[in-house]
Amino acid sequence: MNEQTGAARHTTFTPVHTRAAEAGTAADPSSVITLLADAGDTGGLLTCYRSTFARGAVGAPPHFHTAAAEMFHVIGGSLQVLVGEEIRVLDEGDFLLVPPRTPHAFAAAPGATADVLFTFTPGLPRFDYLRLLGRVMRGEADPREIAESSERYDNHYVDSPVWRQALATDR
Repeated sequence: MNEQTGAARHTTFTPVHTRAAEAGTAADPSSVITLLADAGDTGGLLTCYRSTFARGAVGAPPHFHTAAAEMFHVIGGSLQVLVGEEIRVLDEGDFLLVPPRTPHAFAAAPGATADVLFTFTPGLPRFDYLRLLGRVMRGEADPREIAESSERYDNHYVDSPVWRQALATDR
């Protein structure tokens, strides 16, 4: 960002148009992720995907990103989110921006499904990370690969007694 004007730096990339019918997906038994725009498509500016969660589905355990801010926009249903040490419920139309280095986690809210647009800025090759998660969940990759990839994908897992308690109580 230009400190004098507050204007963002310009990054060169061609317009990104992802047709829903042609978008790649990553899936596990309780969610489907529609891959919209990855860092390589946007000159590193952002990564964006849409996730639909089945009733009671857990999305991601507590983690933080050192460089990326993560945005959540709930398109439908309700999403339960850990932000630091606080549990929030985001309903249809709600938006949340989690700054870098802030521990967070998410799941469909108790008794609800969720349809959520996720955006990370700056972008990283998150689609590769999402595909890795799918391979691990299907038993096609070793779970240690997730821990070994934390720096590459800026995804650092942490423990959260608050989140463990919320999941144990609500599910």
